[in-house]
Amino acid sequence: MKITKERLFRKHAAGLLLITSLLGACGRGDTNNTAGNNPDDITITIKGSDTVLPLTQQEAENYMQKNAGAAITVVGGGTGVGISALQEGTTDIAMASRALKTGERLKLKGAKKNVKEALIAYDALSVVVHPENKVNQLTREQLEQIFTGKIKNWKEVGGNDEVIVAYSRETSSGTYEFFKEEVLDKKNYAPGILMMSATGSIVQSVSQTRGAIGYIGLAYETEDVKALSVSYDQGKTFVAPSVEAAKNKSYPISRPLFYFYDASVESRVKPFINYVLSPEGQKIVQDTGYVPLS
Repeated sequence: MKITKERLFRKHAAGLLLITSLLGACGRGDTNNTAGNNPDDITITIKGSDTVLPLTQQEAENYMQKNAGAAITVVGGGTGVGISALQEGTTDIAMASRALKTGERLKLKGAKKNVKEALIAYDALSVVVHPENKVNQLTREQLEQIFTGKIKNWKEVGGNDEVIVAYSRETSSGTYEFFKEEVLDKKNYAPGILMMSATGSIVQSVSQTRGAIGYIGLAYETEDVKALSVSYDQGKTFVAPSVEAAKNKSYPISRPLFYFYDASVESRVKPFINYVLSPEGQKIVQDTGYVPLS
């Protein structure tokens, strides 16, 4: 499944998104947005994972359409950025494409944050190349060797005699961490890897560079890049990334997506989180190119 909406791509390419709604309708008696668990009167700031950004954008837009007094601000920047903001008290919800690290848990505890976790969806991670690249599939071992710098030319994996230009997310990204652990087998990226601050930037760079390869969340796929089939059994079986393949677990590069929040704001953020977890919210998960919880 590919999400080809040009509107979505333009919004995500900068890796930063701000969503607001007008507070209240004419004649509305109470516009105080600090109301605890009234879903029509909440103000929430959400920050973090670029992977989770398109989904949260859509969920927030739909939620605010249904609740005229709600104001939700959504900003990307990476999982690490969101978790740091949660520690500093500058966001209500941190979006994350990985679990919390031990060090992060200790820092949050030191900042007197009683952090709670909400699993909201799953995601498939697509490995993408330029559409004119004749390579259609790679094994996990080949991907490891490309991103660690051992394979440097496409002819080594059945492609043209062309230098490989590898793109990665920067170190604050949860996707960077996940790819390193699950695909590179915890090995270090090659020194020459081009680190990008946003997933949309990887899409744009790969679409404009013939020898390029990168990895992105499934929801960021467009017709401007080509997703590769991947094998985790040394070339016996290759599977293309899709919502269905991630749901039935046949596609190997999949991961959970989270919201983290402090217990002190639970009454304020829970109406929105409950909406994301509701049947309507999980339909948005599916429609936006992610994998629902069930």
